[in-house]
Amino acid sequence: MSSGELLSVDPVDLKFPFELNKQINSSLHLTNKTDNHVGFKVKTTNPKKYCVRPNTGVVLPQSTCEIIVTMQAQKEAPPDMQCKDKFLLQSVIATPGATPKDITPEMFSKESGNAVEECKLKVVYHPPTPSTSAIAQGAEEVFTPNALGVDKGNLNGTEGSKTYLDSREKSSEVTSLITKLTNEKNAAIEQSNRIRQELELLRRGSNRNQGGGASLIFVIIVGLIGLILGYIMKK
Repeated sequence: MSSGELLSVDPVDLKFPFELNKQINSSLHLTNKTDNHVGFKVKTTNPKKYCVRPNTGVVLPQSTCEIIVTMQAQKEAPPDMQCKDKFLLQSVIATPGATPKDITPEMFSKESGNAVEECKLKVVYHPPTPSTSAIAQGAEEVFTPNALGVDKGNLNGTEGSKTYLDSREKSSEVTSLITKLTNEKNAAIEQSNRIRQELELLRRGSNRNQGGGASLIFVIIVGLIGLILGYIMKK
């Protein structure tokens, strides 16, 4: 902060977060330390590059006024980000009740004997700080569907919801089919074991029976059982 007898100026340097091809604003706050109306005027060494609003005006007694300095979009950066542009803030005591329309260039002429207070301001460039939108965009890129391995269609409105539901239905059908096949397999194994037990009982009975007819019946039964087992296992 620069403090004169009439005005306090904050900050003492005009700081611009420099970016190529972008209009950038910087602000000054003028505080009237007196009980008088104080007129001010802002000059720059590069008027085509900057727009000052307001460039002349009045600061009421014990009040603060804000000045916005806009730097036009630049196509290239200066070497080492060093800027040689400068601003000059002039201030004088104005008549009581003065308005911005009452401020004239003659009031800031020292040759006319006016007590003109001056404050020189430098221009300083600095890298732009990440904005909230930039941070949000970065977070969005990190958590994109592709980055997370998620089908992008599943996140897009009704179509995504439908796709998600269809996937769940298909998964349920597959689970049901697997359960059904497992149950059938277990039933076939159980039936096979039961047939094997019956076959063993028949074999033992045939050993006790020496008749040829019994052996023939045993062979026929064994063949039928084999056919049944083969049919069950294929199913």
